[in-house]
Amino acid sequence: MFELRTPSRRVSSALLWGAVGFMAFLVLVQGYALLVSPLVTIVQGAAVAILVGLVTAGCAYTVEYRIATWSARRARSETESHGSDGKSKS
Repeated sequence: MFELRTPSRRVSSALLWGAVGFMAFLVLVQGYALLVSPLVTIVQGAAVAILVGLVTAGCAYTVEYRIATWSARRARSETESHGSDGKSKS
């Protein structure tokens, strides 16, 4: 009846980076609360953490393709500059 498709690798990667951003923000808020005093309430902290996670996921989705393209181009140009003998020129 309904066919569930798995998300692409790019979407999965972006969602995982969003989860990392979400949890990292919560860890920072908790650390600050333990060392100094509570900066925000639990509800405010969770709301801001969700926002941080969404922004992180969006940025990761947007930038990942560009970084991969740049990295591949750079690796290709470094290989061409060394010639095709496969030996290191250092």
